[in-house]
Amino acid sequence: MGTEIKLKGDKVIEQIPSVKDKALRINLNENIYGTFAEIGAGQETVRHFFRSGGSSGTIAKAMSAYDKDFSDAVYGIEEDGRYVTESRLKKMLTFEGQLIEERLSREKHPNKMFFSYANTVATIDFAKQFKGHGWVGIRYQIEPDEDYNEIIIHIRFKETDVRLQQETLGILGVNLIYGAYYKYNDPKRLLRYLYDHLDKDQLEIDTINFSGPRFSEVDNRLMSLQLVKNGMTDAVMFNPDGKNILPAAILYKKNILAFRGSFRPVTKVNMDMYEKSLKMFLNENKVEVENTLVIFEITLSNLRSDGEIDERDFMDRAELLCSLGQTVMISNFQEYYKVVEYFANYTKARMGLAMGVNNLVDIFDEKYYRHLSGGILEAFGKLFYRDMKVFLYPMMGENGEIITSDNLKVHPRMKELYKFFKFNGKVVDIVDYDPNILEVFSREVLNMISQGKPGWETMLPSGIAEIIKEHHLFGYDPSKLLKESN
Repeated sequence: MGTEIKLKGDKVIEQIPSVKDKALRINLNENIYGTFAEIGAGQETVRHFFRSGGSSGTIAKAMSAYDKDFSDAVYGIEEDGRYVTESRLKKMLTFEGQLIEERLSREKHPNKMFFSYANTVATIDFAKQFKGHGWVGIRYQIEPDEDYNEIIIHIRFKETDVRLQQETLGILGVNLIYGAYYKYNDPKRLLRYLYDHLDKDQLEIDTINFSGPRFSEVDNRLMSLQLVKNGMTDAVMFNPDGKNILPAAILYKKNILAFRGSFRPVTKVNMDMYEKSLKMFLNENKVEVENTLVIFEITLSNLRSDGEIDERDFMDRAELLCSLGQTVMISNFQEYYKVVEYFANYTKARMGLAMGVNNLVDIFDEKYYRHLSGGILEAFGKLFYRDMKVFLYPMMGENGEIITSDNLKVHPRMKELYKFFKFNGKVVDIVDYDPNILEVFSREVLNMISQGKPGWETMLPSGIAEIIKEHHLFGYDPSKLLKESN
């Protein structure tokens, strides 16, 4: 047997184990033992384990409670009556996990690491209107006497054929189980490996949550950032507690008021804009507090300083917004109209965008729309369709004058277009703003913090300066202050 030939110029190719190899490796481990419960797309994951050989040592049980009454009899009835939900998946994982514990004695199987894998999905409908989506998860042990870990993901199918979607789900399931056991020490890579033998055109993963002893150090917000960064989804959201939430579930039929910014850090201006525009938005027809959602959106296209995303910096901003009780969305949308288009997938209710004068002027710059066949008109058709309104926060000009929708300057070619939107009430001024804070800019605050200059604290909402100091966010370094005061 000769040695393997290597040629000049050969690139190193990462060897991805085949789906069969992954299933086989798990099957051949005599300690990994568990249950497969799959609803909605056939028994696609467990099929790979049956086929790869040696499965009797791995599969305790495989089931599909397809009939709704059977499913309810096994797992209980959901309050909302729906079946493809996170709470359904969690019930399946917990129920099946407890069954194994009850039925197999630990004394007889001291080394077994139990798992329950489950999915509950809806594949594409008959009319091909809805492509389908689902929840997929695994609850499992790494040591027999250790508590369970859990990885739960939400997926959206992109293929338009049921059989293809079933195949995709089966491969994803194997990747998840394999990653859970063999990549748990590197969650970022585990995430990337979920797409082994799959393509981004087949599947979108838009929510992921890790929990349990092996993931106690994992920040799920950072994981959701990876989803956007790796191009697995366009946007992710998390609530004030920092838990990743499913965009579709939280946006469904809501009125949405959105703020886009870098929030490095969040300032009094941001919060004044938020409070005043929300008040105006709630005065609109059909907008009530209980059906309104406020979203602070940070786009990754502005996060790439030097092409790399500074994850720590991003987490700092998100942490401050969450501490103010806000819902945060991270997206890779460069243009505003894409944000609106995204929301429109989930709600037909009213929408508002709150922004400063310079952002609005920027929107009227044609260079952003050259890739669209309909140019800026197409973009504006998408941006302002239906009841979308812009709530405009004023700006102080170079000579101390206040710039509002009445005297802002857009490119001469865009003047008539701008007048059209203003005349039709699509751009509304926020008039009861706080004039004392117009000169607060987060760029300036950031510089003061990093250079150890005093006085920036008063420019931020209450409580924010304390968090920055306590957690040393944005390069805050108390030692710099001491030097200056000596």
